[in-house]
Amino acid sequence: MIRQIVPEEFCLACQGCCRFAQPETAWSPALLEEDKQAFLKNNIPPLFISADNKIRLVYNQEQHNFVCPLLNLQDNKCKAYAFRPFECKLYPFLINRKANKVFLGADLKCPFVKENMHKPLFKEYVQYLTALFNNPDLRKTLKDNPQITQAYEEVLDLVSLEK
Repeated sequence: MIRQIVPEEFCLACQGCCRFAQPETAWSPALLEEDKQAFLKNNIPPLFISADNKIRLVYNQEQHNFVCPLLNLQDNKCKAYAFRPFECKLYPFLINRKANKVFLGADLKCPFVKENMHKPLFKEYVQYLTALFNNPDLRKTLKDNPQITQAYEEVLDLVSLEK
Protein backbone atom coordinates (compact mmCIF):
# COMPACT_ATOMS: atom_id res chain seq x y z
CA MET A 1 0.00 0.00 0.00
CA ILE A 2 2.73 2.49 0.93
CA ARG A 3 5.97 2.40 -1.03
CA GLN A 4 8.99 2.52 1.29
CA ILE A 5 11.84 5.02 1.05
CA VAL A 6 14.15 4.01 3.90
CA PRO A 7 16.46 1.13 2.91
CA GLU A 8 16.12 -1.97 5.10
CA GLU A 9 19.81 -1.93 6.02
CA PHE A 10 19.48 1.64 7.28
CA CYS A 11 16.57 0.72 9.56
CA LEU A 12 18.15 -2.44 10.91
CA ALA A 13 21.31 -0.56 11.90
CA CYS A 14 19.49 2.33 13.59
CA GLN A 15 17.85 1.17 16.85
CA GLY A 16 15.85 4.38 17.15
CA CYS A 17 12.25 3.55 16.31
CA CYS A 18 10.06 1.06 18.15
CA ARG A 19 11.63 2.25 21.42
CA PHE A 20 9.99 4.74 23.74
CA ALA A 21 10.75 6.66 26.94
CA GLN A 22 7.26 6.16 28.40
CA PRO A 23 4.66 3.40 28.29
CA GLU A 24 1.97 5.72 26.94
CA THR A 25 3.05 8.10 24.22
CA ALA A 26 1.80 9.65 20.99
CA TRP A 27 4.65 7.79 19.27
CA SER A 28 3.21 4.34 20.02
CA PRO A 29 1.53 3.19 16.80
CA ALA A 30 -2.24 3.53 16.73
CA LEU A 31 -4.08 0.75 14.97
CA LEU A 32 -6.68 0.88 12.25
CA GLU A 33 -9.41 -1.76 12.41
CA GLU A 34 -7.71 -3.66 9.55
CA ASP A 35 -4.42 -3.59 11.52
CA LYS A 36 -6.14 -5.20 14.51
CA GLN A 37 -7.74 -7.83 12.28
CA ALA A 38 -4.36 -8.61 10.70
CA PHE A 39 -2.85 -9.03 14.16
CA LEU A 40 -5.58 -11.45 15.22
CA LYS A 41 -5.42 -13.35 11.92
CA ASN A 42 -1.66 -13.77 12.38
CA ASN A 43 -1.89 -14.92 16.02
CA ILE A 44 -0.59 -11.73 17.61
CA PRO A 45 -1.99 -11.85 21.16
CA PRO A 46 -4.86 -9.42 21.79
CA LEU A 47 -3.06 -8.23 24.94
CA PHE A 48 -0.59 -6.45 22.60
CA ILE A 49 -3.44 -4.03 21.79
CA SER A 50 -4.34 -1.38 24.38
CA ALA A 51 -7.88 -0.23 25.15
CA ASP A 52 -7.28 2.91 23.05
CA ASN A 53 -6.28 0.79 20.00
CA LYS A 54 -2.54 1.33 20.20
CA ILE A 55 0.28 -1.16 20.45
CA ARG A 56 0.79 -1.87 24.15
CA LEU A 57 4.45 -1.22 24.91
CA VAL A 58 6.50 -3.45 27.21
CA TYR A 59 9.29 -2.50 29.59
CA ASN A 60 12.83 -3.31 28.47
CA GLN A 61 14.92 -3.85 31.62
CA GLU A 62 18.26 -3.82 29.78
CA GLN A 63 17.83 -0.34 28.32
CA HIS A 64 15.31 1.03 30.85
CA ASN A 65 12.84 2.03 28.18
CA PHE A 66 9.67 0.70 26.57
CA VAL A 67 9.60 -1.23 23.31
CA CYS A 68 7.07 -2.53 20.86
CA PRO A 69 6.36 -6.17 21.76
CA LEU A 70 6.78 -7.06 18.08
CA LEU A 71 10.40 -5.87 17.99
CA ASN A 72 13.04 -8.59 18.16
CA LEU A 73 15.78 -6.85 20.16
CA GLN A 74 18.45 -9.31 19.02
CA ASP A 75 18.26 -8.49 15.30
CA ASN A 76 16.18 -5.27 15.37
CA LYS A 77 13.54 -6.82 13.10
CA CYS A 78 9.78 -6.62 13.39
CA LYS A 79 8.04 -9.94 14.04
CA ALA A 80 5.00 -8.61 12.16
CA TYR A 81 6.78 -6.77 9.35
CA ALA A 82 4.70 -8.43 6.60
CA PHE A 83 1.47 -7.14 8.17
CA ARG A 84 2.73 -4.20 10.23
CA PRO A 85 0.29 -1.40 11.04
CA PHE A 86 -0.37 1.56 8.77
CA GLU A 87 1.59 3.96 10.99
CA CYS A 88 4.61 1.64 10.94
CA LYS A 89 4.48 1.46 7.14
CA LEU A 90 4.36 5.25 7.01
CA TYR A 91 7.23 5.88 9.47
CA PRO A 92 9.45 8.01 9.56
CA PHE A 93 6.58 10.03 8.15
CA LEU A 94 3.48 10.57 10.26
CA ILE A 95 0.24 12.47 10.52
CA ASN A 96 0.81 15.42 12.84
CA ARG A 97 -1.89 17.56 14.43
CA LYS A 98 -1.27 21.17 15.41
CA ALA A 99 -4.30 23.07 16.68
CA ASN A 100 -6.99 22.48 14.03
CA LYS A 101 -4.58 21.61 11.22
CA VAL A 102 -3.26 18.25 10.07
CA PHE A 103 0.12 17.83 8.42
CA LEU A 104 2.19 15.16 6.81
CA GLY A 105 5.29 15.31 8.96
CA ALA A 106 8.67 13.62 9.28
CA ASP A 107 10.37 12.54 12.49
CA LEU A 108 13.44 14.74 12.96
CA LYS A 109 14.99 12.14 15.28
CA CYS A 110 15.19 9.64 12.42
CA PRO A 111 18.75 9.59 11.02
CA PHE A 112 17.42 8.90 7.51
CA VAL A 113 15.28 12.04 7.63
CA LYS A 114 18.22 14.10 8.93
CA GLU A 115 20.52 12.87 6.17
CA ASN A 116 18.03 13.06 3.29
CA MET A 117 15.45 15.79 3.90
CA HIS A 118 17.10 18.18 1.44
CA LYS A 119 17.69 15.61 -1.29
CA PRO A 120 15.53 15.21 -4.43
CA LEU A 121 14.62 11.60 -3.53
CA PHE A 122 13.10 12.79 -0.25
CA LYS A 123 11.16 15.57 -1.94
CA GLU A 124 9.85 13.16 -4.58
CA TYR A 125 8.70 10.80 -1.83
CA VAL A 126 6.87 13.64 -0.06
CA GLN A 127 5.07 14.33 -3.35
CA TYR A 128 4.18 10.62 -3.59
CA LEU A 129 2.78 10.63 -0.04
CA THR A 130 0.89 13.86 -0.67
CA ALA A 131 -0.80 12.32 -3.71
CA LEU A 132 -1.55 9.20 -1.65
CA PHE A 133 -3.17 11.26 1.12
CA ASN A 134 -5.21 13.20 -1.42
CA ASN A 135 -6.87 9.94 -2.44
CA PRO A 136 -10.50 10.05 -1.22
CA ASP A 137 -10.29 6.55 0.27
CA LEU A 138 -7.25 7.39 2.39
CA ARG A 139 -8.75 10.72 3.42
CA LYS A 140 -11.82 8.80 4.59
CA THR A 141 -9.58 6.38 6.50
CA LEU A 142 -7.92 9.33 8.26
CA LYS A 143 -11.28 10.90 9.07
CA ASP A 144 -12.67 7.60 10.39
CA ASN A 145 -9.55 6.91 12.48
CA PRO A 146 -8.65 10.06 14.41
CA GLN A 147 -6.37 8.01 16.67
CA ILE A 148 -3.67 8.01 13.96
CA THR A 149 -3.49 11.81 13.98
CA GLN A 150 -1.35 12.81 16.96
CA ALA A 151 0.33 15.96 18.29
CA TYR A 152 3.99 15.04 17.94
CA GLU A 153 7.09 16.92 19.04
CA GLU A 154 10.33 17.18 17.05
CA VAL A 155 8.50 16.77 13.76
CA LEU A 156 9.12 18.57 10.51
CA ASP A 157 5.72 19.52 9.06
CA LEU A 158 5.99 19.02 5.31
CA VAL A 159 2.53 19.41 3.78
CA SER A 160 -0.85 20.48 5.09
CA LEU A 161 -3.42 17.70 4.63
CA GLU A 162 -7.13 18.15 4.12
CA LYS A 163 -9.36 16.72 6.79
